[in-house]
Amino acid sequence: MPDEENIITLVEEDGKERDYAIDEIIEIDDAKYAVLIPVECFEEDEEEICEEAIIMKYEVDEKGDEYLSDIEDDEEYERVIEALEAFEEDDYDYDDDEDEDEDDDEEEF
Repeated sequence: MPDEENIITLVEEDGKERDYAIDEIIEIDDAKYAVLIPVECFEEDEEEICEEAIIMKYEVDEKGDEYLSDIEDDEEYERVIEALEAFEEDDYDYDDDEDEDEDDDEEEF
């Protein structure tokens, strides 16, 4: 279960409140984005719910307070998706490299 400070409540289009955990924060071109996952993902093992990630942009108001907003620009949204996919591929490759290193260690005497 994520820490409480990493949980935010969003009001959905139907007016219902839903809690989300901040799963990742990425920075692209001096802008920050948050990947939000429904909290139920951590409580239940339902793949449908866990595939409902939301990506929102960090904004700063005139007082310097941060808040999340929708990404309105389609091109910006696509750049974020591409960056996330590249990040996941790099992370996956890194995990593979670790596994190979462990295999190499086992072969040495």
